[in-house]
Amino acid sequence: MNSKIWLSSPHMGGNEQKYVNEAFEANWVAPLGPNVDSFEKDLETFLNENVKVAALSAGTAALHLALIECDVKHGDEVICQSMTFSASANPIAYCGAIPVFIDSEKDTWNMCPVALKEAVEDRISKGKKPKAIIVVHLYGMPAKMDEILKIASEYEIPVIEDAAEALGSTYKGKSCGTFGRFGILSFNGNKIITTSGGGALVCHNQEDKDKAVFLSTQARDNAPHYQHSHIGYNYRMSNIVAGIGRGQMEVLNNRVDARRKMHDFYVEIFKNIEGVEVFSEPTADYFSNHWLSAIVVSPEITGKTREDLRLAFLEDNIESRPLWKPMHLQPVFADAPYYGTDISEKLFNDGLCLPSGSNLTDEERTRIKSVIIQFFNK
Repeated sequence: MNSKIWLSSPHMGGNEQKYVNEAFEANWVAPLGPNVDSFEKDLETFLNENVKVAALSAGTAALHLALIECDVKHGDEVICQSMTFSASANPIAYCGAIPVFIDSEKDTWNMCPVALKEAVEDRISKGKKPKAIIVVHLYGMPAKMDEILKIASEYEIPVIEDAAEALGSTYKGKSCGTFGRFGILSFNGNKIITTSGGGALVCHNQEDKDKAVFLSTQARDNAPHYQHSHIGYNYRMSNIVAGIGRGQMEVLNNRVDARRKMHDFYVEIFKNIEGVEVFSEPTADYFSNHWLSAIVVSPEITGKTREDLRLAFLEDNIESRPLWKPMHLQPVFADAPYYGTDISEKLFNDGLCLPSGSNLTDEERTRIKSVIIQFFNK
């Protein structure tokens, strides 16, 4: 059998071990330490919007803390993009709140501003003004932030950006994750850079960051003994993990370039295959890191389905994956309110994520191309 080609595998830069070794040599193996401080500073410099970053154990932890800082409590409602990974919605349930899901629009596959406005107005009319709006930059593609922020501002609802997949992406030249009151980053093993596991909360002032750090370290009061006046969490990133992040930050721009080249690779392959659309920026306002390259296959034109293509890849030991199944179609959220039409559902039915790693070799790209050409020429 051919060797496995993964959808998106970790890609080390070379200096990660140096920073990890420094932590061991200084005995900074417990949480916090110079790697955490430096990793946070590196992220703040990269995002370039005078933000404050708190390095945490996961992007999901960051989202949970963002909801807490937005005063989301039991019984509250939180608006959330439906087409996303479950980690975007689960922290709403952690708070005992109720998700209200919003359909996608066709240009960016992200939250539809029209459906968002309808949802906000309808929930307010029912006496349930949403406490926050969670918008996702899907697969690295920036959402329509101008329209979304305008609605949020009109109704005075804070925006939380789930930029877990969008480090290195920009909208109108501004970094994704810096538009809302809070931004969320992820450094999971499959992300554009990784710390093996980890995430970060992007804040716009020191007070919000300090509160996040306080809550993420078990909310210990300033006392010589262990005293707690608030419920806290064990959410802080460790100094060892942050050392990996420091090394990864040194190659982040290279990783973005490599992912974007994979997108261009697929555009070239599919330009002469009718009935297949490669997910691309709608205008020059959008700059995607193309964390994952994705396509939509039209069965009525091609006579084939995205599932047929996925199985053809699988026969050659190449990983591909359907798009995220929308949250409003998930059994666990079956009773949650939903606003929109069927755009996200159609994308799920016909969309496929393709191998996009920054470490793919020429030989692996040749194999991928061969499967695609043979499949559509049958």
